Amino acid sequence: MKKIIKYSLITTSAFIMTGNAQETQTNIILINCDDLGYGDLGCYGHPTIKTPNLDQMACEGQRWTSFYVTSAVSSPSRAGLMTGRLGVRTGMYGDNRSVLFPDSPEGLPPSEQTIATLIKQKGYISACVGKWHLGHKEESLPLKHGFDYFYGIPYSNDMSKKEQNLMGNNYYNTELPFYQQEKIIETDPDQTQLTKRLTEYAVTFIKKQKNKPFFLYLAHPMPHIPLYASEAFQGKSIRGKYGDAVEEIDWCVGQLLDALKKYNLDSNTLVIFISDNGPWLSYGIDGGSAGLLKDGKGSTCEGGFRVPCIVWGKNIMPGVVTDMASTLDLLPTFCELAGVKMPNDRVYDGGSLTPVLYHKTECFREIYPFFRGKEMYAFRKGKYKIHFISRPAYGPDDRTIHRMPLLYDIENDPGEQYNIASKYPDIVKELSEKAKEYLSTLEIKESLFDLEPEK
Repeated sequence: MKKIIKYSLITTSAFIMTGNAQETQTNIILINCDDLGYGDLGCYGHPTIKTPNLDQMACEGQRWTSFYVTSAVSSPSRAGLMTGRLGVRTGMYGDNRSVLFPDSPEGLPPSEQTIATLIKQKGYISACVGKWHLGHKEESLPLKHGFDYFYGIPYSNDMSKKEQNLMGNNYYNTELPFYQQEKIIETDPDQTQLTKRLTEYAVTFIKKQKNKPFFLYLAHPMPHIPLYASEAFQGKSIRGKYGDAVEEIDWCVGQLLDALKKYNLDSNTLVIFISDNGPWLSYGIDGGSAGLLKDGKGSTCEGGFRVPCIVWGKNIMPGVVTDMASTLDLLPTFCELAGVKMPNDRVYDGGSLTPVLYHKTECFREIYPFFRGKEMYAFRKGKYKIHFISRPAYGPDDRTIHRMPLLYDIENDPGEQYNIASKYPDIVKELSEKAKEYLSTLEIKESLFDLEPEK
């Protein structure tokens, strides 16, 4: 069993990096893709999608192989990322509606403190560029949650009448709004230009803020269905339209890294690349790949929750990190880098990763819960993962409550192919008791996603 590392959350970034008095603050760039699978990058084993910039990032920095999101779908995953808290604590989850929609009456509660809200205390300028998906009303948009800039869309790129008609559906009767700050500057933007357009804005933001500490949250709408790429990438990938979209995202990463070097910011900027959940397998060849992991988006199997995570920056200890970590750990990490003391008026579900990033110690995390709505479907402790409930990612509520839970050794069997519960009843008992004990500590709030839709 791994030793739990304990450490203070108030260490400054300069102390972490140099041990001297703080001279410059660490800039933070967090790149979050939509529905990118665990197996969709070259450095994670994809044989045909070319991602040279991300591969280089992984070579020079850290590539995490057991990094989890808080939900296998967008809105609750992004809420966990932004707040460092599970959706069941904040109400950002749904049992009937799994994400927020254009008719959802609520969004991220104003009482929740985001990464941007907290590091603003230390003078950070923050920009949300791309997809938000934590509420479309004015009180729920990024500018009300600590961000100084918002340039992008409030929900998924398929949530418009135009896109649904092109896909042969009629789920929504709305236009897709594109925001600059609090104003909608256009509707149903040309999605072939989205990745390029967001990249250009992000590079301009870096240039503008080069003399101030900044937090850039670049949340790509791609490679979520419908798939789009600009002219320079259309039809270029062996992997088809999906590959085109991913390879343009890789180009974006290269543009950001070039900008950091051009403005001499590469020595004090941390860059993290992740995805919000697993691949949307329902769309077949137009969806991504979870590699050797089981299932994808919407599922509590590994393919739904485990995502790529690449960390790059000066003094990052390079290598492959097999320890468990989560998007829940990013807010505490960024607060430590910014020199911000964590609020003590609420429970956080993560801890800082700086010891692993800068000193290559073992990660503190030993357990992880897998929620679907307000129910815990699975639970991991160490190398073992137990499933109490199984259900297909999409389709009818065909769920199975296992009288004898399923047990997998996901270090040896990350694809969750071999149920070993009958061989290790003692481990089943131990994990069942640990999960029950963990659940007893949670105060589950009412779902904000399942409220009556707007008329």
